[in-house]
Amino acid sequence: MSENYRVGLIVPSSNTTMETEIPAMLQWRQKETEEEKFTFHSSRMRMKHVTQEELKKMDSDSDRCAAELTDARCDVLAYACLIAIMCQGPGYHAVSQERLENVTAETAGRVPVVSSAGALIDGIKLLGAKKVAIITPYMKPLTNMVIEYLNTSGIEVTDSISLEVSDNLEVGKLDPMNLINIADKLDISNADAVVLSACVQMPSLPAIQNVEDRLGLPVISAATATVYHILKSLKLEPVVPNAGRLLSGQF
Repeated sequence: MSENYRVGLIVPSSNTTMETEIPAMLQWRQKETEEEKFTFHSSRMRMKHVTQEELKKMDSDSDRCAAELTDARCDVLAYACLIAIMCQGPGYHAVSQERLENVTAETAGRVPVVSSAGALIDGIKLLGAKKVAIITPYMKPLTNMVIEYLNTSGIEVTDSISLEVSDNLEVGKLDPMNLINIADKLDISNADAVVLSACVQMPSLPAIQNVEDRLGLPVISAATATVYHILKSLKLEPVVPNAGRLLSGQF
């Protein structure tokens, strides 16, 4: 008998990738197990341009989103905007997750909340990586915020590439297969792992396994880390085929 799970997604209004890559990975898994079925339910926070001002304003909408998704009796919620969390200052992912879980508790019983920011940090550490090279779609000042956030979490960023796309819709239109050549430009000589997309809006899923095989290092993205923690929150084995080392079954 199959189990049915409702996955709630808290997303920026201009995000188009979270609702593509997260379902894709869980549907790949579903084909392998045939014992689980996932449905996906979204609530949106208004944001068009990836600037610190818009991101902070957008984050204030996340409480409303959590309440709406709890009304749908979702089994887990995923807050899908890494930079909106990281631009708030070190450790904010834990503050946000606790606040949103408290919102769910007031509505219909506490529901686990995963943030892409917290998931990425935990995922890197699960890989045993202390040093990473990263690719972001952000303008360089926002990439520097990601680097600082990772550094304060005990993860050193040895190299970074910023694609400098400020329009969030345009970020979602980037060709993920271009990341194969972009990753070749990273200096990975001192890195333990590569973050192929430090943003859930920048598509990367079709390239992750290819880049991992090509570079010989674990490759992770904000989206793959989020799926890992969604599955752990649901008490399911965190395995998805062709999605990189973290979801390979080793962890």
